[in-house]
Amino acid sequence: MAKMATSMVQNGEDAFRNIFKFYKRRNPPPDFSDVIDFSKGAVGDRIVPAVLKPSAVSDVEAARVGLQPVRDWRAFSLQGYPGFMFISNPFLQGSQPPWVRQCLKTYTQKPNVCNLDMHMSPSDTEDIWGKSVHALSCPPSGKREAKTLLERLRWVTLGYHYNWDTKTYSSSHYTPFPADLHSLSSHITAACGFPGFTAEAGILNYYRPDSSLGIHVDESELDHSRPLLSLSFGQSAIFLLGGLNRQDPPTAMYMHSGDVMVMSGQSRLLYHAVPRIVSAPTLEMDPSSWSSSLQDGAAVEPVSEEDWAVCSRYIQSSRVNVTVRQVLGPGQSFPETPSSHQTRTDAGQMDGYHERPADGDSGKRKRSSSVDSVDTVET
Repeated sequence: MAKMATSMVQNGEDAFRNIFKFYKRRNPPPDFSDVIDFSKGAVGDRIVPAVLKPSAVSDVEAARVGLQPVRDWRAFSLQGYPGFMFISNPFLQGSQPPWVRQCLKTYTQKPNVCNLDMHMSPSDTEDIWGKSVHALSCPPSGKREAKTLLERLRWVTLGYHYNWDTKTYSSSHYTPFPADLHSLSSHITAACGFPGFTAEAGILNYYRPDSSLGIHVDESELDHSRPLLSLSFGQSAIFLLGGLNRQDPPTAMYMHSGDVMVMSGQSRLLYHAVPRIVSAPTLEMDPSSWSSSLQDGAAVEPVSEEDWAVCSRYIQSSRVNVTVRQVLGPGQSFPETPSSHQTRTDAGQMDGYHERPADGDSGKRKRSSSVDSVDTVET
């Protein structure tokens, strides 16, 4: 990134915005040679091995949520980004499909909230999976049919439901957080040195090939001492991690399916964005390869052939990102009158705002003063 940043950015400019636009560019396509690929496992001046705590999670506990033994994880840190940790696909072979199925079939159901609720009746969004499965199960035909609800999905919120307009959480807008995702999150964070992490809020973002995530900082949670956890499934993405100021040139890295990021400490409040979705070099998932012995007591059930046919077709062109947060610290509670806790975002020149990447339909609805249109969708 240093070479490109030097050639593109002048002192005092919005370096992050310039590099975001560079990677978002379609014609001519950008040069990806500066993008870090942690899957290659190379360490150097900037990339260093991260220290994990294998004793914090037993092999059995890890397997129950589909994770390899912690001692086998490939975890990295970046010089200049204290508190940032990247884990290159710690999932067991065949254990990603159940999580993909949860994101598409289970977490999309009521009482969880999604972008479609903003302009559709509750009865219309009651069973997004069920109303989409037939069309997605059929082989694609020459004639392009209308998008299914699943294909129109851009975000889902879990637990404390994020208010996109006020950029706040509240005690009055809460539904139980999924136990399986809490278990997965607590094991990952414990292995990274954060025991006792409580998953209280989740935002799932659904990216189409032309989606992007605007420049933003995650600071709506009341407790910033707890890490932010991000999991990626499906197609790959370019992730930009910057500094405390927009003038700081960001570092570009790939997020492939199964990759995990943990942002804690100083990195918890850094600017970041996703300017582009890129085709995964290989994206082969065989649900049957998850050993039956590991499925006993597993947090999620195996995926049926029928369900996987739909999931597989979806992720061949799309990406799902899951961010999990602890909103409240020990002894904390929400203020009686939620404040307008603003998140630092782009001022409107980009496609996405706080955790809401935009797709090709974003221009169909007028934007509000602070968030993207409801047809757009992440962190």
